[in-house]
Amino acid sequence: MGKAKVLVVDDAKPIVMVIETNLKIAGYEVFTAYNGRDGLQKVREHRPDCVILDIMMPEMSGWEVLEELRADAEIAKTQVIMLTALGDDADISRGYELGVDMYLTKPFEPDELLEFVERVLEVGRDEDLMDDDDL
Repeated sequence: MGKAKVLVVDDAKPIVMVIETNLKIAGYEVFTAYNGRDGLQKVREHRPDCVILDIMMPEMSGWEVLEELRADAEIAKTQVIMLTALGDDADISRGYELGVDMYLTKPFEPDELLEFVERVLEVGRDEDLMDDDDL
């Protein structure tokens, strides 16, 4: 199996650069997008194993991206980590109701984000194995 692909979608370029650098050092193939609409397009184009998604972005919010992603059968199983400044219980609950796999608030520790990525990718692999057993 090749390197896992991770898409980082955030309108704050310095945050994207930090995440991208850390993911590449950890051995991931990384794609980036700076607004929700571009992020959704890149999910369809690159089929990442995991998406790190901000909520407050231009063109499409992270909520809208997540809803569209979960509604599209071809990409619905993509693992999603919300990485956002919105840390209220209501926001976190909404994220899980919409189907986010993990929710992390800013400011964040890069090592903690890497651990989240590893965890959701492990869950995704386990789900793929279970799907293969159904054949």
